[in-house]
Amino acid sequence: PTVYWLTCTSMDRCENTSTHQVSHTSMTSQEGVEEVKMHLPLSADEDVIFVCVAYNLVGEIREVFVHRSARVSTVFTPALIGALSAAAILFLLLLVVFYRCRQKPKFEIRWKIIESTDGNNYTFVDPTQLLYNQKWEFPRDKLRLGAVLGSGAFGKVVEATAYGLGTEDEATRVAVKMLKPRAHSEERDALMSEMKILSHLGYHDNIVNLLGACTQGGPMLMITEYCSHGDLLNFLRAHAQDFMVSMMSVEEDDACYKNIAVQPPRLRSDSGISCWSDYQEVKPALSPGHTDPGQLIDTLSVFDLMRFSYQVTEGLDFLSSRNCIHRDVAARNVLLTDRHVAKICDFGLARDIRNDDSYIVQGNALLPVKWMAPESIFECVYTVQSDVWSYGVLLWEIFSLGKSPYPNVAVDTNFYKMIKDGRHMEQPEFAPDEMYHLMTLCWSLEPTNRPTFKMIGQLISRLLPSTNDTLQHPNDQVMYKNIDECREDEEVRGASLKRREEERDHHDDAEETKLKNIYQLS
Repeated sequence: PTVYWLTCTSMDRCENTSTHQVSHTSMTSQEGVEEVKMHLPLSADEDVIFVCVAYNLVGEIREVFVHRSARVSTVFTPALIGALSAAAILFLLLLVVFYRCRQKPKFEIRWKIIESTDGNNYTFVDPTQLLYNQKWEFPRDKLRLGAVLGSGAFGKVVEATAYGLGTEDEATRVAVKMLKPRAHSEERDALMSEMKILSHLGYHDNIVNLLGACTQGGPMLMITEYCSHGDLLNFLRAHAQDFMVSMMSVEEDDACYKNIAVQPPRLRSDSGISCWSDYQEVKPALSPGHTDPGQLIDTLSVFDLMRFSYQVTEGLDFLSSRNCIHRDVAARNVLLTDRHVAKICDFGLARDIRNDDSYIVQGNALLPVKWMAPESIFECVYTVQSDVWSYGVLLWEIFSLGKSPYPNVAVDTNFYKMIKDGRHMEQPEFAPDEMYHLMTLCWSLEPTNRPTFKMIGQLISRLLPSTNDTLQHPNDQVMYKNIDECREDEEVRGASLKRREEERDHHDDAEETKLKNIYQLS
């Protein structure tokens, strides 16, 4: 036969003439069939489609051959491969950064207001939906900012002087919480939510109260009471060396505690903003025979620790009465005024919690695990009873003079097992037996077995010497009978003083209640 080759650009189009020389060798098989062996010279770097055509008198036959080159495509040069690899690595890095940012803990106010309950299912009020009362608006130009008191990743608290907060042109020392320029929308919403929650709660002696706000004409500023002694945790640590273990005499206790319990008159401006005069730059003169309470306590006693414990209980009882859960009860979130009055706050925005060992990353949240109740750790359930557990840890902090709870215990599987097994911390060095027993009650694994804050307050008020008639309401009944009574000799020595002051204290309590009803913020 006659054989020739056609070069094709595609399977359906071929040239009419061959561009390749073909040599062939003919042979005849045993069956008489002639076979033709042909050689087509091609270079290794060619990519060609060929059609082999053989014909004779009988007919024609075609066969298609595809020749692929052995060379590496010039498209994928080393430079291009390197660029693609770098792009892939960069994409993976961006993906990791995006994931980390999504998982990075966001700041949120810890306080939650309960709207409704169904067993352990709680529905919380969305604080962003709470109304902002314009009565809190304070003129920005009457606020003079001072030194920074605390600073976090996105916010800070500064000392300031407010003019006209109480009466016209009167200077009041305040604390102002604000955001840093790099704060995100989440932090702005959180600060606004905190302000709305405080305004919703109203006034109480043992929480850091809202005094005003600047929401217009510039960055948002939240004005609160100023607490000159800072947080309770650092206060305890600073006074740990000179802690006075010996009991003070009843007479000294009476003078000290009675003066500390004296509250100055409240002020109220026309805008509805109220404050205490103990935050004023110019303080009113004390009545004859009274000493400035801020100068009375140079050292701490056990009863000072119990008084702090009682005041925190009063604040938490108020929050629970307003259906508010704190969720971060700890000594670091309790501030002390110049009169050593303990006030509960949420200091989170002005604290660098990302570098605080007290907070552990779980998912996209930073949680104070060592202060949390078991149901909060393992089931994410937060209730007033879980705040009671945290309060027990706070008591341990107070009576250990600011030590970290569960010392030398890492937050790992062993820690979680210890919590599940109901193992407690040992009694702090300076805790009376009654107070340690109270801690263990707060750490009951069953939430319903934990005492309420009202019960806790009644118990501690009984343990405070010579202050029962001012700390405990006459109609309150003691709920715990398994705790030892205050020592009998103390009761005997204090009985005469109680009788002399009973009538006067009853009158003072009535007047104080009347004032609170008049000036209570809603």
